[in-house]
Amino acid sequence: MEHHLSLILISIVALGVFSQWIAWWLRMPAIVLFLVSGVLAGPVFGVVNPTEDIGEVLSPMVGLAVAVILFEGGLSLRLHEFKEAASGVKRLVSVGAVLSWALYTAAAYYIGQLSMAVSLLFGAILIVTGPTVIIPMLRQAGLNRRTASYLKWEGIINDPIGALLAVLVFQYFVFAGADAGDGAQVFVDLGWAILISFVLGGGVALALGWAFNHTWVPEYLKAPLTFAFVLVIYGVASEFFAEAGLLAVTVMGMVMGNLSIAGMAELRRFKEYITILLVSTVFIVLTADLDPNVLLHLDWHAA
Repeated sequence: MEHHLSLILISIVALGVFSQWIAWWLRMPAIVLFLVSGVLAGPVFGVVNPTEDIGEVLSPMVGLAVAVILFEGGLSLRLHEFKEAASGVKRLVSVGAVLSWALYTAAAYYIGQLSMAVSLLFGAILIVTGPTVIIPMLRQAGLNRRTASYLKWEGIINDPIGALLAVLVFQYFVFAGADAGDGAQVFVDLGWAILISFVLGGGVALALGWAFNHTWVPEYLKAPLTFAFVLVIYGVASEFFAEAGLLAVTVMGMVMGNLSIAGMAELRRFKEYITILLVSTVFIVLTADLDPNVLLHLDWHAA
């Protein structure tokens, strides 16, 4: 059994990383190959079935991976870059983001026939374009330099903003779906979750920044210690409120990303490597875990 599980985990990681590599060679978004590889490995050929092969630890594993990914997204949000960005980029990440959210939500609700809660979350997720998707496409699009620059910076800046919005929307519906009493209580609980997330995430980020700058932590331990704190903050915040850890680690990344911290370049590089590996793995796992019977019943609404 252990040998079988080892082969499954190796297959998932290898599929994810090789998909990234092939996507780089083909100059196409890696997410396309993630989806194809996961569907082929799971529903089509049945080589990988994460729910059966990994079992109860699958959900916590995905949760921890998403926490690290969101932290890295927050880490990439530099406030001075947004202030210095051209007016066109500012409109894309403000008015454009709101319009995109509204249109994606409407399409999911009226065309996809999803519930309003799922549609709002779906729309928030689709706001994120992300440099990992946009930049490979720009290399092939042949756009003029100014337009390409706008789209590049929109992808970089909108990535953590969209992630934060998706987390907030998800938080709201977590409390709305719980036994929270009347509608006002939902907002009270959501407010407490946001407050705790900001205090925990922001407080730990400030403390780590201070410790790093005052040489309380050696260089070789900065990245591992940060990684450990991301997991701890995720766990502690989630103990207070369900899934509040996702918001807490996003805030932690945003605060650390805007501090002047010694050795930040090395920290960013380490987090980038980890995030690439985790994104690859999570996409493969989620697509491989799709139920073939569900796929067979998809109609034109899902297109």
